[in-house]
Amino acid sequence: MATAAPTPDQAGPKKKKGKKGLVMILAALILAGAGVGGGIFIASSGLIGGAKAEVPKGKDLPKLLPKGSKPAKEEGEGGSHEGGSASADGPKYESSYFQIEKDFTSNLKDSVHLIQVGLAVSTPYDEKVIDHLKAHELAVRSAVLMTLADTDEEQVFTSDGKKDLQRRLVKAINDVLKEKEGFGGVGNVYFTNFIVQ
Repeated sequence: MATAAPTPDQAGPKKKKGKKGLVMILAALILAGAGVGGGIFIASSGLIGGAKAEVPKGKDLPKLLPKGSKPAKEEGEGGSHEGGSASADGPKYESSYFQIEKDFTSNLKDSVHLIQVGLAVSTPYDEKVIDHLKAHELAVRSAVLMTLADTDEEQVFTSDGKKDLQRRLVKAINDVLKEKEGFGGVGNVYFTNFIVQ
């Protein structure tokens, strides 16, 4: 027995189904490619993904000062740098110090007590960081006062609490400098005065 050959009407739908499937696959690939490309563009532009803030062009960034790169100050001369040569166990970089002139006075968080602190900062970078601190003193003072006002009373009476306050002050100062200059650079904060009343 011979089977009948398919008529042109029966062969047509199979070809159309094949073409529809191919078109759908191509459309899906194009959409997927556009999605990936768009995602990469958005991530690289900094809209998502935590891309680093771009430092404005033309800014001369502070440079690290290797230990021994500055002459040591003679005795009796007030200095703002640690001089001398690098030792095997010591730090690799010079430290420049800057004492903020006025003390800071603030209420403590949820407390009737006041805190008054004097601050100095250190940086392993050149004088540009200290120049930035001086140029943005008002914004830095505001950030320090806000950090002090967000400090619990119990925290200022313990050594660990004071160390945590130091870390938060470094972050607050660096955040201001990054916002204003595109670079932080403060390595540590030192208390030159610390009173709770």
